[in-house]
Amino acid sequence: MQSLNATPDGVLLVDKAEGMTSHDVVALTRRKLGTRKIGHCGTLDPIATGLLLLTVGRGTKVQDLLMSEDKEYAGTFVLGVTTDTQDRQGEVVQQRPVPELDENQIRAAFEKFRGDFYQLPPMVSAKKHGGMPLYKLARQGKVVEREPRLVHVYRYGLDRIALPEIDFSVLCSKGFYVRTYVHDIGEVLGCGGHLKSLRRIKSGRFDVVNAITVDQIKNAPREEILSRMLSLPEVSRMRGA
Repeated sequence: MQSLNATPDGVLLVDKAEGMTSHDVVALTRRKLGTRKIGHCGTLDPIATGLLLLTVGRGTKVQDLLMSEDKEYAGTFVLGVTTDTQDRQGEVVQQRPVPELDENQIRAAFEKFRGDFYQLPPMVSAKKHGGMPLYKLARQGKVVEREPRLVHVYRYGLDRIALPEIDFSVLCSKGFYVRTYVHDIGEVLGCGGHLKSLRRIKSGRFDVVNAITVDQIKNAPREEILSRMLSLPEVSRMRGA
């Protein structure tokens, strides 16, 4: 339990709402808690919902540790349409007919992206090139060389196949772009695809079921938000440190 007057320290699990940036959530929480020292672990795109870890006060010292942990997502993608952002917010680049695919063919495409493989970060991303986020360069119509990065998929699930839509889940390493994963699977299937929706369910041992919602942050008194914050000893215990 945090002291109400002391500068808060710890980690707050937030269930990010759709349409917000990760920075929007940080700005809202700064206002509600009256503290500037808040960071977040792992950017979620505006179309994505789910678990966003906010580090508060001295909690920012463990930010890199928390960012390095594996993430679990559930999402939906649409075959037959590729976009310049690899998600539904982008401009349509190409439309192709979706073949009659059965579950075995779809599973075979997913299998190509299991274990270790290299992934090319999308141009519309927060990754920096020469100190500038790639998405800002993309807005200027620029495309720059990106270094492929080694990523890992521990497991995936096919939860619903209703072509052209596929619901899936994936447990992956840090620095993984689910938009690119979906794009690449669509290319293997020969018709392309883009991400329609995404939800982060877990980050390391932290689960979205224990998170406070953005509406609760907006409407709850400061002391209630503080009561939901994990202390640094609690975070260490949960991480098995």
